[in-house]
Amino acid sequence: MIDIVNQVNAVHRELGDAAVTGGAGRSVLLRRTYDASVQDVWSACTEADRIGRWLAPVEGDLRLGGTYQLKGNAGGQILRCEPPRLLKVTWELGEGMPTEVELRLAPHGDDGTLLELEHSAPAAIVDEMVKAYGPGGTIGIGGGWDLALLGLDLFLHDAALDVEAWQADPEVREFAARSCAAWGAVVQAAWGTSNEDLAAAVAFATHHFGGEA
Repeated sequence: MIDIVNQVNAVHRELGDAAVTGGAGRSVLLRRTYDASVQDVWSACTEADRIGRWLAPVEGDLRLGGTYQLKGNAGGQILRCEPPRLLKVTWELGEGMPTEVELRLAPHGDDGTLLELEHSAPAAIVDEMVKAYGPGGTIGIGGGWDLALLGLDLFLHDAALDVEAWQADPEVREFAARSCAAWGAVVQAAWGTSNEDLAAAVAFATHHFGGEA
């Protein structure tokens, strides 16, 4: 059983302007805590056998300067690796726009971890896409990372996960729908999106995860 409400509320969400290597950027930022040590969370996020148990199977040369490929997902290059606190990679989906993901870990409390994940894309491309198609893509990106961080929490608590099928689970779909709604509120507060446009964007993002808005 997933405690859906508490899992959704465990994440702090915001939009930012974190730069990418090529210049100005737009970013989604997620922040949450884990009841696990920094070393344990770092290991779960950087060791291939553990990554494959909560995110997706991964292949590549997992070291600074190396490349990686997540099965059915993104690939890229490892730009920074400073164990056990900082990991930065390019995040590329096919021929889509170049983006970057930075993971930051810090101790929290007696033996917990504060995790921050920031996903940045070129500002000019994001602004044009939002202008043309609305903020559904941004909401979907945020929702996707919410699902990943949920998977990480379940993995750290020894839950059995089938990472290639678990999004079909009704509880996971409900979590995704609530997550997209939460990102919608963040988008509206930051960008002043109208209620009508926001409802359409949230519905679009939610549908991507197989749920209903």
